[in-house]
Amino acid sequence: MKVLAELKQRKLVQWLLAYAAGAWLLLQVIGLLGAPFDWPDTVLRGATIVAVVGFFVAALLAWYHGERGAQKVSGTELVLLSLLLLIGGGLLWQFAPDGPVPAPAGTPAAAVSGPGTPAPAVSPQSIAVLAFANLSADKDNEYFSDGVAEEILNALARVEGLKVAGRTSSFFFKGRNEPLATIGSTLGVAHVLEGSVRKQGERLRISAQLLRVSDGLQLWSETFDGTDADIFALQERIARRVTSELKVALNAGQQARLIDSGTANPAAYALYLQATDIFNRRAGADFATAIGKLQQAVALDPGFARAYSRMAALHALNPEYVGSDFDDSLDTAHDLARQALEIQPEFAEPHAVLGYVAQLRKRFVTARAAFEQALAIDPGDPLSNFWYSTTLVVGGHLTAGAAQLDRTLAIDPLLPNALHHRGRLMEWMGDLDGARRLLERARSVGAQNIRLPLGQVSQRQGRMAEATAEIAAGIQFFSPGLPDDTGAIVAGGILGDAGARDAALAHLRGILDARPEVVPGIVPWALITLGEPDEGLRLVATSRTSSNLWHAALWSPRGQAARASTAFPEFARKVGLAELWDQYGPPDLCRKDASGDYRCE
Repeated sequence: MKVLAELKQRKLVQWLLAYAAGAWLLLQVIGLLGAPFDWPDTVLRGATIVAVVGFFVAALLAWYHGERGAQKVSGTELVLLSLLLLIGGGLLWQFAPDGPVPAPAGTPAAAVSGPGTPAPAVSPQSIAVLAFANLSADKDNEYFSDGVAEEILNALARVEGLKVAGRTSSFFFKGRNEPLATIGSTLGVAHVLEGSVRKQGERLRISAQLLRVSDGLQLWSETFDGTDADIFALQERIARRVTSELKVALNAGQQARLIDSGTANPAAYALYLQATDIFNRRAGADFATAIGKLQQAVALDPGFARAYSRMAALHALNPEYVGSDFDDSLDTAHDLARQALEIQPEFAEPHAVLGYVAQLRKRFVTARAAFEQALAIDPGDPLSNFWYSTTLVVGGHLTAGAAQLDRTLAIDPLLPNALHHRGRLMEWMGDLDGARRLLERARSVGAQNIRLPLGQVSQRQGRMAEATAEIAAGIQFFSPGLPDDTGAIVAGGILGDAGARDAALAHLRGILDARPEVVPGIVPWALITLGEPDEGLRLVATSRTSSNLWHAALWSPRGQAARASTAFPEFARKVGLAELWDQYGPPDLCRKDASGDYRCE
């Protein structure tokens, strides 16, 4: 009761209420004036911080002067109080968070945006071409409507000064009925082109409309009628109308033609679109069908370089998606890519296929040169950018690989594999929250291969039940043709006790005892992760592996013992890494010693 009486006598409550009312009124006035005069947010933030510090100063004054009666505040006291306000406000300014916590350097905006995150600046000369709706009675014609939109997208992507969202990201919204604002903010574009295709026999009707994201305004809409033979001209008209509406100047070469279908034969083109639909979906079970359609296409038009190149890409992916013979598939991919380049030397995709084939064969210098050539021809090609990023990371150039993945995601923000690989790199670098965010985003857009790195994130975060399930499922995903219990056994060895580890090693050695012609890529990865680095390195150096998955153990935190192994320098020479580093410089975690060997952390 004595304290209450003292507070009443000194009128502390009245002082503080009066101060709070005055401070609140002042902040409202600053907020109202800030909008019309375009004051920066820091003005209101600074005023708020000073008001908070001033509250405690007001309490001190009320207590002190309540005891001294009606004595006024002296000049000296005013100076001291002003200094207190400045010092206190400065400290709060220094340590208070300024908006959302920034994402790790290089993280794509689409992967980290969320409620309360400021939208990145969007170029007014940017566009996403959504998948065109198939209005044909025959629903099997959907490949055709998708192909029309993709061809327009590819044409616009070659226009200098125009930013075009990649196909994977734009087509992600197919059939989802998302608001225009959501599409624009996710893809970082100011405009959206959408349309429909109606095909009846040889008759075609293509409708297209250009929308502005900021207000939903329709800038242009038109319907085009023709036949199958007119398809290239119709696509050209749409692409040119878009560049005109967005006021993008075309260069001299583009004045003649934007759409480069690669053939003048509509039947060959239709077969190419059907095969491309299978390729884009990575529908391994239908790869043989796609290759057959492309063979028909080149029979109709032997000069159809794009058909040869797409065939090459399918053969390059066959060992991973179909399990076909490793050498036969890669030899065929190489020959078809060369055939495409004989017809059309300035064509990016065949160079990218040659790079991918060389990487699988551990010819890393050849691979890197091929990708650099592909990107010199078409810097905006998502596939070339992504495959190049994987080559950089496999070679241990992790910082450059991360930057290349960021470039890929700037082109195609929802490309599942790019999100997966960028998230995996974040886990290696210790940003577990960022890694989880990107891996979950990859899962949301259809990635099937993220469970292994996601499980490793869970393991480091102490979420062991999740880690066990995710790592087991992830290992099994990368174990086609291996026993169905491989994932569970190896995951148990990674996360369990010494007995479980011994059981996992015995299981892997049993697989190797069968002497497979091509060793599944998961096996050397698992040996390195389980603490048998020399055995894993020797296997990679002396065997053909179905993939370069071993690098995901070697350059991760789990690969430190392998990198420090006395067997590592010889391994680097045998697999071609030392040759790569001699030409392009050592990887992030290594250095070249006086003897010429590479020593790694």
